Amino acid sequence: MKVKYDREVDILYIKLNDSPIEESDEDRPGMVIDYDTDGLIVGIEIMNASKRMTQPTTIELEVA
Repeated sequence: MKVKYDREVDILYIKLNDSPIEESDEDRPGMVIDYDTDGLIVGIEIMNASKRMTQPTTIELEVA
């Protein structure tokens, strides 16, 4: 998994795997989900990230 935040355009992208993106759906305004050919989620794009979360530049990873 990779997480990238682009400050210039204020977009946070969470890439779950390296599968090619077959289609993208804007599930809710400003939230785009990318799918592969099997319908599995490849990535999640959050537009205007600084308005949707308090610190888009801070990542916390928890493994259980």
